[in-house]
Amino acid sequence: MANNFRIIDTGVREGRANIAFDAALIELRQQDKVPDTIRFMRFPPTALIGRHQDLSREIDLDYCARDGVGTVRRITGGGAIYLDEGQLGWELVFHRSSLGIAALPDITREICNAAAAGLSKLGVNARFRPRNDIEVDGRKISGTGGFFDGDILIYQGTVLVDMNAEQMVRTLKVPQKKVAKHNLDSAAQRVVTLKELLGDDVPGIEAIKSALIEGFSDGFGISAAPGEITAAEEQLAQDYFDDEIGTDEFVAEIDNAGDSDEVLAGSHTGAGGTIDAFVKLEGPTDAILQRVLITGDFFITPPRVVLDLEAHLQGARLNEIEPLIKQFFEDTEIGMLSVTADDFHASIASAIASRKGA
Repeated sequence: MANNFRIIDTGVREGRANIAFDAALIELRQQDKVPDTIRFMRFPPTALIGRHQDLSREIDLDYCARDGVGTVRRITGGGAIYLDEGQLGWELVFHRSSLGIAALPDITREICNAAAAGLSKLGVNARFRPRNDIEVDGRKISGTGGFFDGDILIYQGTVLVDMNAEQMVRTLKVPQKKVAKHNLDSAAQRVVTLKELLGDDVPGIEAIKSALIEGFSDGFGISAAPGEITAAEEQLAQDYFDDEIGTDEFVAEIDNAGDSDEVLAGSHTGAGGTIDAFVKLEGPTDAILQRVLITGDFFITPPRVVLDLEAHLQGARLNEIEPLIKQFFEDTEIGMLSVTADDFHASIASAIASRKGA
């Protein structure tokens, strides 16, 4: 018997309200108060940064303020993205037993393949590209990401139907090395929209939703039917918005992390993304790690693991950092996509190596 998924569409909502609804949906699914769900959503012009990213390093805050672009911190990892009404957001929130796949990298591959199969029904040659993109002829039409919270997974993606590419480029501070990696002249060339691919034949939002639902249903052998948004979801989403996700303090939780002469900055890019480390040393010979702040576009689950790692390293002698990181990862239950203990150590080592005279 196929697993039953509810389909809901929360429409166009302010960005922080959209993310607050995510948090509510996860919590209520954990309590079995709502079923496994496929959710569609849309955003007004919005810059969304990943859970572990540095706000001012990722988006142009002055431009966003001038042009009315919202600023939002997601509860998922990954990199900064720009969204507007020309894009369709989708997500699956479900119990890990529902699809019979336990590992996040495997789930990522299967969900992305299913979404690509759905998009291909619209007449484009969509394909999954590891680690978490869906592309058409080498250009991204959908970025994705997700994490486990206990036994519940949230996995999200977007479909670029149409987009204000100029505003995206002005909003996001895309590193030039990331553009160069794909042999492109600008970040706008990295992405492609259904409008560009299909012209006047671009389908409407409902047709795109139907194609994705068909892709997920066929790919996972699930049954999906329209359902209702509950009053409990709306109330809990409002609570999350008021208490945390909708606040400027949450969005700016990591901001200008290296804005001090006493802070050493380092970076490492591996298969799982870029990890930035901001380090402050102490002691007569600067041989003790007073504190470290870890940011970047990587995915790690649950997100609080990063805070735990930072606390675990506080006060460590420099020659202890590598074994402490490895021990932490061995002792901690972590579900993560591609990043490793060695990647975190390489980032911190890069920061320490930037000392004068080092």
